[in-house]
Amino acid sequence: MVAGEASGDLLGAHLIEALRAHLPHAKFIGIGGPKMQAQGLASLFPMERLAVRGYAEVLRHLPRLLRMRRKLKLALLEARPQLFIGVDAPDFNLNLEAGLKRAGVPVVHYVSPSIWAWRGDRIAAIGRAADQVLTLFPFEQAIYRKAGIGATYVGHPLADLIPEQDQTASTRAQLKIAPERKVIALLPGSRQSELRYMADTFIETAKLLLQKIEQPLFLVPLVSRETREIFEAALYRANATDLPLTILFGHARDALAAADVALVASGTATLEAALLKKPMVITYKMAGPSWLLMRRMGYLPYVGLPNILAGEFVVPELLQHDATPENLAQALRNALNDSVVRARLSRRFSALHSELKCNNAERAASAVLPLLARAGA
Repeated sequence: MVAGEASGDLLGAHLIEALRAHLPHAKFIGIGGPKMQAQGLASLFPMERLAVRGYAEVLRHLPRLLRMRRKLKLALLEARPQLFIGVDAPDFNLNLEAGLKRAGVPVVHYVSPSIWAWRGDRIAAIGRAADQVLTLFPFEQAIYRKAGIGATYVGHPLADLIPEQDQTASTRAQLKIAPERKVIALLPGSRQSELRYMADTFIETAKLLLQKIEQPLFLVPLVSRETREIFEAALYRANATDLPLTILFGHARDALAAADVALVASGTATLEAALLKKPMVITYKMAGPSWLLMRRMGYLPYVGLPNILAGEFVVPELLQHDATPENLAQALRNALNDSVVRARLSRRFSALHSELKCNNAERAASAVLPLLARAGA
């Protein structure tokens, strides 16, 4: 198994746990983070090395990534696994999967790339690389089956993990947050590259909100020592060390559950916020060349998962040049103060939660087990 970032690490860990219930003596090797390793995966390379986003950034790291993929492929061919599961990370995994499939290794690709949003031509490459695709969203399965590619909708693990009931009061009590505080969750991303582009903007936005909101508290969950250091350096640059701000090590879900509103870098965290029924503003910045390329290749007018799944703008998106502290602060204040929109969002997100809650790990394991059986596991 190979996962390339925190969300894939979570998916991979739950799948390993579900597979062990059926195959207690199975061995797992590849690349994974702390959650997959805790379930017994032997990680041959640090997962952080794969966490690169944006064309300009990938090009800069491309020689190192290619060397790592060649070494990994050789190691896996020598191990002769009975199944390979690529967990997301399509730019890294699809080429690796294609090579393993040609060598006779059954292949599953877990998490469909966003072919319905951009780069739809990749569906042919996915068909060449994988025997089976496991999709997290219901509309994706039909796209693959129409193209003659085996696909199974397995639901989203976050919908299973996050309770459908409101968690705001209990989480605030756990974090010892007074009820009268206005809590704003700031999620600038999980990758170091994201923090380098987003941290200053998030901090300047918080400084503006401090002038307009009574008793604000900013919660900032960061996934690693490196991302925390990048964020703290931005706080010093902005002369903002006196902000009413608490940095959490991880605990993104707690920050979102406690929040009145969230500012979220586009990605899986936007879905997590939706499942917690939270109003949010979605934002993102990247290198200029990467932004231009992605705009040219995009098919949809939105990038955030809540909007994609709804098929319309249910929450605002402020991206790249529009992602100014002034615009973001105004959008967050609007989300805080409009009770009608907040109630409508809560109903919409509750319906989405019900649709995605499918006992994901067990459904994914059930889709994988026939391939293992045919391989003689």
